Amino acid sequence: MNRRNILLGGVAAIGLGGWYMTSNRSSTMVAFPDAPLPGAANAQTTSGEIDTSGVQDMIAGNPDATVEIIEYASFTCPHCATFHKGAYKQLREEYIDTGKVRFVYREVFFDRFGLWASLVARCGGPEKYFGIADLIYAGQDQWTRAGEPAAIVEELRKIGRLAGLDNDTLEACLQDAEQAQTLVAWYQQNAEADQIDSTPSFIINGKKYSNMSYPDMKAIIDEALAG
Repeated sequence: MNRRNILLGGVAAIGLGGWYMTSNRSSTMVAFPDAPLPGAANAQTTSGEIDTSGVQDMIAGNPDATVEIIEYASFTCPHCATFHKGAYKQLREEYIDTGKVRFVYREVFFDRFGLWASLVARCGGPEKYFGIADLIYAGQDQWTRAGEPAAIVEELRKIGRLAGLDNDTLEACLQDAEQAQTLVAWYQQNAEADQIDSTPSFIINGKKYSNMSYPDMKAIIDEALAG
């Protein structure tokens, strides 16, 4: 999913459920007008004013592994869903669960729905994150096509409830405008630092790769492990 036109550089606009985001290399502004949708609040700030240090990387595998893979992905990206339904399961079985790889997942926000999905995925904390992410990707065709924004939000709530989150907890997460703003600023900082312009993208031991087949990824990992 190439999105060069909305990443840093120039002005980009992303509808965030009644929200909007404009960006350039030095600032980000996110506005949250009143609306009965996730993050409904009045807030306005710039990226330079947002402290993103509290955003937690979601990590699986051995924290001390010699090979680190950072995946940049969007919950609304079909190619990302394909990766997580297939290659990621092999990657997890062969390298992550065996302690050979430290896997870091970083969200990319191309649209409001991906941000809402992230708020739900993070709602259960690190312990539930990857399980909820799996459910979000597994049901991507369904929840992204539910219709009106409110219907999409309800489908995401269903995923959260399926993962064991109660309604009050989900609402608190979905209405957290400060968290939403911080995640958007965090994404933009990461995207600029690693020059991310498509999803999924991978940083393997510091080197960026675009989407690839699992055999190609496996060859890169094995070479890194051997080296």
